Amino acid sequence: MRIAHWVWALAFAVLVSSGLQIFNAAPYLDASNASNPARRVLSIGSPQDGVGTTTIFGHTFVTTGWLGWTDDGLGEQSARAFPGWVTIPSYQDLADGRRWHFFFAWVAVVCWIAWLVSSAVKGNLRKMLLSRADVRNLWPMQAYYLRLRKTPPPYDEYNPLQKAAYTAIVFIVAPLIVLTGLALSPGADAIAHPLTVMFGGRQFARLWHFVCMLALIAFFVLHVIQVATRGVVNQMRSMITGWFVEEAPPA
Repeated sequence: MRIAHWVWALAFAVLVSSGLQIFNAAPYLDASNASNPARRVLSIGSPQDGVGTTTIFGHTFVTTGWLGWTDDGLGEQSARAFPGWVTIPSYQDLADGRRWHFFFAWVAVVCWIAWLVSSAVKGNLRKMLLSRADVRNLWPMQAYYLRLRKTPPPYDEYNPLQKAAYTAIVFIVAPLIVLTGLALSPGADAIAHPLTVMFGGRQFARLWHFVCMLALIAFFVLHVIQVATRGVVNQMRSMITGWFVEEAPPA
């Protein structure tokens, strides 16, 4: 389970980086079954040399140096959605980006299945899933985090918000990102076109794929913050070796 966890973390980092490389080839997202500027949700580009802009739902922001006009991976700056330091490869190369992305996508799928099976066999998966009894404690737990409540509601190994996050990521976001990725693949689309239709076409599938990526990044950031604030040395040791040190109760 720990091996699957860490290999998946590596695969996810490569997937995000290579995915941004692929995005650079068509730096926009449309809520449509085909490319349609009238239904553009996100666009990153350079309307003129030296100026980078990001447009979200029709609102344009100047993002020169960060997005639109930025590092081209070859020591210069040019019209490029995401900078070279965050993409694989660093220079613009759609073909290689797709190779990296597809290979590590299957690595991530294998790790996800391995983690699911091992967690279920060990009984950990049941502890991490949101139950009906947990639902009523979601707000009290959030109120505790927001300092609106002095004590958290009673919970076992995982609190209700953790269970909600794990349930959503493992059983909603992860399957969706795999299915939308398949819908984006020309080869998969050729043999399973109804899947692409189900997501509203390839452009819509691309939008869902990007949204799922953002959800996974948000989960990853919160996951790291929780580890850092709950004793980073002890938590990291437990995730690497399996040994977790518990403090002795006061005498």
